[in-house]
Amino acid sequence: MSAIVAAARGWIGTPYRHQQSVRGAGCDCLGLVRGVWREVCGPEPAQVPPYSRDWAEPQGEERLWRAAGLYLAERPKDAPTRPGDILLFRMRDRAVAKHLGIAAEISSGATFVHAYSGHGVVESRLTSPWARRIVARFAFPD
Repeated sequence: MSAIVAAARGWIGTPYRHQQSVRGAGCDCLGLVRGVWREVCGPEPAQVPPYSRDWAEPQGEERLWRAAGLYLAERPKDAPTRPGDILLFRMRDRAVAKHLGIAAEISSGATFVHAYSGHGVVESRLTSPWARRIVARFAFPD
């Protein structure tokens, strides 16, 4: 198991809390990725400014996608998903991409770890409804 997947699974059970990133106390999907970054890579590369739950959806700005591209390595669209990849999801057609998860198992039983409103941090099956919402994949820096 990769260090990234092990770190992400260590967050399972953390309650969902918007804009938070404290294992066991609360996080949102970005907070989970930030927390795993701190555990695996070290200090965060930048301070995250306050953000709303809609992620600039009314303006149609892909802020999360742009920010991910600054600090993470975007993987080619046709490359296979690897354990530890950060998955960026578009939750509705024509909406901005605003949900993140970390690939855990890769196979017919593919899973990902994510912080989900109303559920906290969980490991979910990467079913076809989730998989078709993936718009980009990123890797943590080496």
